[in-house]
Amino acid sequence: MKIQLWSYNYDPEPTGIGPLSTVWAHAMRERGHQVEVVAAHPHYPEPVWGRPLRPRREVRDGIPVVRLPLWPGRGSTAQRPRQALTFTAARSGATPALGRADAIVAVSPSFPALAPAMAIARARRIPWVLWLQDILPDGATATGLIEDGRLIRALRRFELAAYRSARRVVVISNSFKANLLDKGVPADKIARIFNPASLPVQATSVGGRPVDARLVMTMGNVGHTQNLVHVVRAFEASPELTSLGARFVLVGDGVAGADVRAAITTDRVHVTGVVGREQLQGHLQRAAVAVVSQQYDGHDFNVPSKLMNFMAYGLPTVAAVRPDSEVARIVAEAGGGWVTSGSDPVELGRQLAQALSDTAERGRRGDSAWKFAQRNFTPESIAAQFEQVLAEITDRIKPAPAPLPEASHILSNGNGSLAGRTEGEELRA
Repeated sequence: MKIQLWSYNYDPEPTGIGPLSTVWAHAMRERGHQVEVVAAHPHYPEPVWGRPLRPRREVRDGIPVVRLPLWPGRGSTAQRPRQALTFTAARSGATPALGRADAIVAVSPSFPALAPAMAIARARRIPWVLWLQDILPDGATATGLIEDGRLIRALRRFELAAYRSARRVVVISNSFKANLLDKGVPADKIARIFNPASLPVQATSVGGRPVDARLVMTMGNVGHTQNLVHVVRAFEASPELTSLGARFVLVGDGVAGADVRAAITTDRVHVTGVVGREQLQGHLQRAAVAVVSQQYDGHDFNVPSKLMNFMAYGLPTVAAVRPDSEVARIVAEAGGGWVTSGSDPVELGRQLAQALSDTAERGRRGDSAWKFAQRNFTPESIAAQFEQVLAEITDRIKPAPAPLPEASHILSNGNGSLAGRTEGEELRA
């Protein structure tokens, strides 16, 4: 099958959706499909790869990629829509030159850039799948990025138009599916497939290896909804963690990076910036406990993909999140960590201290997380499920003969580093 993956982000971007799209493209190619990627020039989390003005073609690890220019910027409410709209314009201009595909898989975000996908799918009668990584209208309102009521209503109309246009909508969580059902999207149009781990599921869990018993880590994008300023303050203020000599490393960076660094008052907390794959894996192998944090009002509009990578390493996770969030549900179902309030600093400190102090329980929950990842988060399993979705909307392939696991045990960008980058393209800070 000839598949076009339309993704805002792709290799060599080290965090966010880029690693997910890259893993997906390779997994689909391994199943015998021809995959062509249509992506923006790399720009996330920072535009350190230059700013070309023209589209170009390249081949990355055997996969052809069409790179489209954009005007990067995420530092203000004006820069974000400008970046998305310039990419949308570039994608619109490039679509006539793209080759014929049997199916298109379009990732959102970029939300506005779904418009060219809708247009070319209709004009060429190509079935397309919307792969929903973030629910952007909900995210924009929950974070206060957009407050204009007329604009929000226009975005919601466009959102519903995209759901109608797509032959299938692949969502990455149960909460996303519930969100779309509430908006009137038919249940038979929605496929729930969790994101894959973008780092390999390890041969053994952290519980079976020597670790630094006082090291806590998180990784990936340092954004506002991660509430990491609160996590840092809770960590440093905890007398239990201070007594243990616990340390906290944040591997990554983002728009809230400066605020997080400003909140640090001790040498027990460190922000590394974005690192290469080898360094990231070193942190994952040494850490005893991971943290996934979220804090915002309303329904889930994203699912931190770092959780899937933590579980792939068998790293037990303290989830400082809303109790009704998808992160809380996955951690509880897997038995792979602890769930605590994202707004209670005292409880967060106590829970981290308890996790570090109880070696046996930490190992047990780490093993449970790892086994859950083995069942649910491998790229091969994700690709098989996507293949079934594509089989439903085309007559070019047959569904995989083996039955798939229950949807609640299906898989997930990892926020982290990724394989396959060329030498010299690791982003360091």
